Parts: sequence; C-alpha cells; structure tokens
Amino acid sequence: MFWEYTDRRRFWVAGDQPESGRFRSLDPIAIPKQNVYHVQSLESREDMLFSVLASGSSGNASLIEMGGFGVLIDAGLGPRQLARRLADAGASWHHVHAVLLTHIHGDHWNERTLRHLCRHGILLFCHAEHQDWLGQESRAFRHLDSAGLVRDYREQEELRLGQSLRCVPVPIRHDGGVTCGFRFESEVDFFGQRWSLGYATDLGCWEERLVDALANVDVLALEFNHDVDMEMSSRRSPELIARVLGDAGHLSNIQAADLVRRIVGCSEPGRLRHLVQLHLSRECNRPALARAAAREALSDDVKIHSARQDRSGPCLALGRTRKRGKKRRREHRHQACFPGWE
Repeated sequence: MFWEYTDRRRFWVAGDQPESGRFRSLDPIAIPKQNVYHVQSLESREDMLFSVLASGSSGNASLIEMGGFGVLIDAGLGPRQLARRLADAGASWHHVHAVLLTHIHGDHWNERTLRHLCRHGILLFCHAEHQDWLGQESRAFRHLDSAGLVRDYREQEELRLGQSLRCVPVPIRHDGGVTCGFRFESEVDFFGQRWSLGYATDLGCWEERLVDALANVDVLALEFNHDVDMEMSSRRSPELIARVLGDAGHLSNIQAADLVRRIVGCSEPGRLRHLVQLHLSRECNRPALARAAAREALSDDVKIHSARQDRSGPCLALGRTRKRGKKRRREHRHQACFPGWE
C-alpha cells in the first residue's frame, strides 16, 4: 500500500501506486467552540482530538483525530446516524480515513456502514480472527476485502495510523472472541511532548498487563458498565446476569474504579487529566453511581465524563500549553456546560 502525505494535505487510501490511488482530503475538523473541552490550550493541527459518538449496547463509535487523520474506534451505528453524530462533533465522514474494530459483537460494527466504507475507500483495521468471522457473516465485509481496504492488526504490535498517530492493540477478556483495547499516542512534538489516550471497553476483568498498557495517559476512556446491586436485582434472565458479571462479561463500577486507581498509582503524578466512562448500562447503572465510584479513585482535578448512547459527547482536545491573557483564562475557568455528557 502506498501512503503519502502531500503539501496540500491529501492522503492516498488505495492502490499500490499513486496512479491507482484515490485522494482523500485531510481538511481540519471544525469543532464548535462551545463543544470543546481542552486538556490543554488548542494551538495547532498537531493536537489530538477525541469524541465519543455513541456508547452502549445499541451501538458504539468514537472519533480520534491526529494531524488531519481521523479514525473511528468501532462503527456500531448506521452511516446516516454516524453522520449526524460526527456533525455534532464538528466533523463529517469526510474526516474519517479508517475504522478500528475492537471485536465482532454486533453493537460494534454495522453492515450498512461497512458498505459505506467500501463505497468511499475508507480502510478497516481489524484482527485476523475478526476477518475470518466477518468473511463468513458479512457480504459487505467481503466486498471491502476484495477492494483491498482491509488491514490487520496484531496484539501488542504497534500500528501506524496516519503520519502522526500510532496505537498498540491491547488484548482484553470478553466473550466476543478476540477483543482489544488500544493505547493511542502522538509523535513527540517540537517541545518533547507526546499526547496519549487509553481506550478499553467490553471486558469482564483486568490484569496487570492492562495497567501497564494504560498507565501515563492524558485521557482514559474505560468501561463502567453496571452497578452490581442493580444488575442482581434486575429483571434480566439469570443467564444474562451471570454473563455480565462473569470474567468475560463487563466491568462493574467497582471493578473499573479499582482499575483506574491502579492505573493512576502506576502513572506520573497529575498525568491523567480526564476519565471518560464508557458503555454504561441504561437498565443497570446510573451516571451518578458510576461517577461516585470513579471519584473515590481520583483526585479532584481529574474531570469525569459519562458517555451517552443517544448523543455525541464534546471533543477533548490535547494540545500544547501556551500563555494566555488574564481575560482568556477567566473565560475558560467559567466554562460550565459541556453538551452531551451526564
């Protein structure tokens, strides 16, 4: 595959030679100012942008963008619904250049969206076992594969996503076959700084290797699926309750908080700035319960956000610190509402 950035910020997405490739523009995402929460002050195109578009059992998708290269983590909604969520985040399908699949459960991929990827020359990165299963179950995937738009990743091996963004797939335990979380990192900038983001959802338990993989990140996106008491007293079938509570099911608030506490303990003091809670059960959890569990593991200066199933969250922007006037600092300090988060 021939990948090349040009001076006009265009990117080859298909073809072994430039003559056979298709251009996709790398125009910057125009994030609405009222929908941005800065980890540090936004200053350049080399900022890392992250927004959860949907999180829950009805469909999952998140957008991460670095250096003009946009990646969807999962694509569990249809293309039109994703277009609306992208628009809410100040982006569009025009900004998506690849999709990264965590696992094959049906709330993480969508047949119509795979067809959309094929029509628009968007790459799909997934594990070899994902490819084997999707090759049998999805006609759209077979077309995508025939078009040369499927790429594989391997656990614990660095994957380059565009010129400025890289990630390492981290194996996690779930009953959806091979399931991976990810650690995303930017390149080291002129000031010797590197931005990082950890992402892990759909896991029933955790091990020390996951702590090592997610330590020292600026933003941590982690599953807080259920409150154990609410799960046990729900009207769900005993089989479903046992599955959710099992080691290959989903993390409870307490399990996730323990993981956060361990990650923070293995990180540089003050490194983690934001915790994004993923995959909250609408039946067996409440944002207030999830936040309360997380707060016990975090200092007060770490912001906690609970992702929603029905709307996009704001964009977290990781960028260089720069000096600002007193008026700008005062305005930033009084920003109180971030749409789309509970």
